[in-house]
Amino acid sequence: MSPSPAVSPLLDDQICFALYNASRALTARYRPLLDPLGLTYPQYLALLVLWEEGPSTVLHLGERLMLDSGTLSPLVRRLEGAGLVTRMRLPEDERSVLITLTEAGDRLRERTAGIQSQICGATGLDLPDLHALRDQIADVSAHVRETAQP
Repeated sequence: MSPSPAVSPLLDDQICFALYNASRALTARYRPLLDPLGLTYPQYLALLVLWEEGPSTVLHLGERLMLDSGTLSPLVRRLEGAGLVTRMRLPEDERSVLITLTEAGDRLRERTAGIQSQICGATGLDLPDLHALRDQIADVSAHVRETAQP
């Protein structure tokens, strides 16, 4: 492994600031697409997991979204209040809660179908470059987590 390069104290030279700005810009770009559906960006992410994987425990959903239960529980309650998911305690483990899409939650997938194309288009990158960037960011995230001090 090569030594770490000298780090600049300038704000615009900070990778974390560039990632933070990109994240805020992309999240803001989702807002006009999700507001008419009554969804926030984190709710949309939770629905993406449920559409992809089917019913999920709160624990698994939190792991996939990298959210703790204190953040995830109110989000799921709002989705349930909107009639998009149901929550049910598992009989074999009363501590585990299973989240399942309702018919309305499943149908909402169709209404979100064009969102990813619009977001991809807003980046100004072609699909291979966007995938490469996503993979690089995922690698950076994994590496930072692996090397974090306990």
